[in-house]
Amino acid sequence: MSNPRKEKTLLRPAQADEDCIRVRLDHRTIVLIKSMKNFAYWKEKYPAAVVIEPAVPAKKV
Repeated sequence: MSNPRKEKTLLRPAQADEDCIRVRLDHRTIVLIKSMKNFAYWKEKYPAAVVIEPAVPAKKV
């Protein structure tokens, strides 16, 4: 009896907008969340999670 092949999950880069909050979960993982309510969920799973300040884009003159 053979196992059916597991379907691959396709991951794509997240598209950040002005409303997104960047959260670093560990040394190599960053997630984008829409509200601070979601931060409590991630903080529970990753106690070292921190909010990253957004990079200030250069102003066009």
